[in-house]
Amino acid sequence: MFARLFAPTIDVQAHCDLPCGVYDPAQARIEAESVKAIIAKVADNDDPDFRTRAILIKEQRSELVKHHLWVLWTDYFKPPHFEKYPQLHTLVNEATKLAGATGTKGELDAKVADDLLAKIDEIAEIFWETKKS
Repeated sequence: MFARLFAPTIDVQAHCDLPCGVYDPAQARIEAESVKAIIAKVADNDDPDFRTRAILIKEQRSELVKHHLWVLWTDYFKPPHFEKYPQLHTLVNEATKLAGATGTKGELDAKVADDLLAKIDEIAEIFWETKKS
């Protein structure tokens, strides 16, 4: 028992917290696409019950966008990425704000949804560049 406690340890390093392949900005994009589609459906429907349900779902999907972006930011991207892509912090911050209370979560503005999708695409471009190295 003591031998195991005092046995030398092996230092290992991994690019991310889990084996590569489990992170993907497509998850955030799928949710953002849902948000955009819901905004369009709400605009075309006057039924108050439908609108209430749709807005609730839109808010949930917006929260999921933020979650998926934060997972990438906190679990996948590492200091070398932030050094190579100094705009990454700002991109994630702007994207999560676009999905937040002053963005798609709290608004029914299709332009905001388009802006969110564009930010996610910028993050995805960096993500896929990091996968090449």
